Amino acid sequence: MFSHLIRRGFIFLLAILLAGCNTVVLNPSGDIANQQGRLIVISTILMLLIIVPVIVLIVLFAWRYRQNNTAARYEPDWDHSTQLELVIWGAPLLIIIALGLLTWISTHTLDPYRKLSRLDAQRPIPENVKPLTVEVVALDWKWLFIYPEQGIATVNELAAPVDRPIEFRITASTVMNSFYIPALAGQIYAMPGMQTKLNAVINKPGEFEGFSANYSGAGFSDMRFKFHGVSDGDFDAWVKKVKSSGGALKRAEYMALEKPSIKDPVQHFNAVDGTLFHAILNRCVAEGQVCMDQQMMTDKNVKDDAKGEKTEKGAARAASQEVAMAGSQHHHE
Repeated sequence: MFSHLIRRGFIFLLAILLAGCNTVVLNPSGDIANQQGRLIVISTILMLLIIVPVIVLIVLFAWRYRQNNTAARYEPDWDHSTQLELVIWGAPLLIIIALGLLTWISTHTLDPYRKLSRLDAQRPIPENVKPLTVEVVALDWKWLFIYPEQGIATVNELAAPVDRPIEFRITASTVMNSFYIPALAGQIYAMPGMQTKLNAVINKPGEFEGFSANYSGAGFSDMRFKFHGVSDGDFDAWVKKVKSSGGALKRAEYMALEKPSIKDPVQHFNAVDGTLFHAILNRCVAEGQVCMDQQMMTDKNVKDDAKGEKTEKGAARAASQEVAMAGSQHHHE
């Protein structure tokens, strides 16, 4: 009876402690996030193989060798045991090797830049399925999503078909942020002047939370959006809905949208400038700005030309030296 009450009390205490926890990371709806969640569980179990015995032994030793336990063996001159040394060093070493191997494999398997090879553990990706491309821009403090193939854009709203691979191309306008949908995949940074990528797939329909996981200023806590996992038909209907509302997103509209703002409502744009994401990425949206990729190409060409000119001068100098040496040798002869 007493043990039964203790067990119920423990379960109740555990429920209270977990009441405020969002366990979506361990119960996600996307295959990549599911693999990452399983990796967390396996790593935790491996580490508990050492942690739990150590905690148990601490309590056991404290109880067994308490001051009033005169029956415990007292060996003040004991200082070594080969068996204990093997256990103390061997067990953690084996666990570290296992964790290292697990980390190495999962780092390559779950590389966000790597193209997906499956929809989930039971289903490979069909040959005729084309990934959905979404261009993501982290603004202050809102998210801009551009669908280049559909020719639309949204603010603080994202949708994708269930069981269709998604390729996110991610950048930022001013400061670094972190694009994160816990139910879909792990976080990946959004940085100005750089493009990061994330390949993922959502396997269950529903509405999921997305946000920035990297502090970026005053409006950071409200930099959130909804991600909708929908069927193919519902996605087509959503695209039609976006195309029937809002205006076009051109460079002038983007410059106005880029200004810092907090708690922005969902916005739809029924048309998008096809060069906008390239301009955002290369920081040349404003008229008259030189794009970073063009600037780097120009610098490279200038360096190559200078290097080529230097090489030509060096070759001419070497040829003149050979002629002079030949003439000197002929004079001595």
